[in-house]
Amino acid sequence: MMLVANSCFAILMCASDILWISIFTLQRDLQLNQYQDIFCIFRGYLTYVLCAALNYSFLLQAFYRYLIVVYPARLFWQLRRNQFIFIITKWIYVFIFPLPFTFTGDIIYNVNNQICQIPFRLSFTMIFVAICVYGIPVPLIILIYLKLIQYVRKMNKRVIPVNILFRAQRELKMVQRTMILTMIIVILGLPYASFIIVSFFTSPPFYHFRIAYIFVTISLVFVMIVLLEFTEPLKASITKKLHRQSNIIVPNGTQMNRTMNFQLNILY
Repeated sequence: MMLVANSCFAILMCASDILWISIFTLQRDLQLNQYQDIFCIFRGYLTYVLCAALNYSFLLQAFYRYLIVVYPARLFWQLRRNQFIFIITKWIYVFIFPLPFTFTGDIIYNVNNQICQIPFRLSFTMIFVAICVYGIPVPLIILIYLKLIQYVRKMNKRVIPVNILFRAQRELKMVQRTMILTMIIVILGLPYASFIIVSFFTSPPFYHFRIAYIFVTISLVFVMIVLLEFTEPLKASITKKLHRQSNIIVPNGTQMNRTMNFQLNILY
């Protein structure tokens, strides 16, 4: 549950950053102004931090599921304290890796798109960011999923207690759901990736950042919906709260009139 909450937090933070960028862009468009404010570079930096945080949060979930299936006797990986350490380590990493090109001026203001980002072009910085944000976590999640499938299939061929096999199949299903979430991000992030590839050979479209961020925003909405649908405890908690609110009895006018008449009869 802690790892799922970490993913939800990363999604909300990423969506908040994109909302902040969108509000700034809309204001500049309406005012017909083109200038770089003092937080522009910081917003660009946060974009890379939070996108990486989201992808690595899914990697942590897949890694944890793999460990408790393959190494169930090693309780070290199942302790909440150790999960918390993994989460903190991940956040430290995602905050550190974009710092070098943030202070070297690689994040610049794009006048046409009213946004501060690393320019789409063939450069070490662009390749490095793409590898850190997508190139490392996404292939590792796929690899973990494939390895876990192979392991569960081998378990089916051996004589294993039913409860152990059931648990392995359940964890495999959880990793499969993590794969679905990752694929949503990858598929809806294809326009962003395609603009990067195009920029290696020619100039990308005029409003490439605006187009790419539309698909990124849509992917975050879908990921949050699917994550809530897949996470039964979280969905049950939200449903319970909504059900509680709907069960609050509000007295109608007739009931109030009867109560008042009864009180008046007592007084007289």
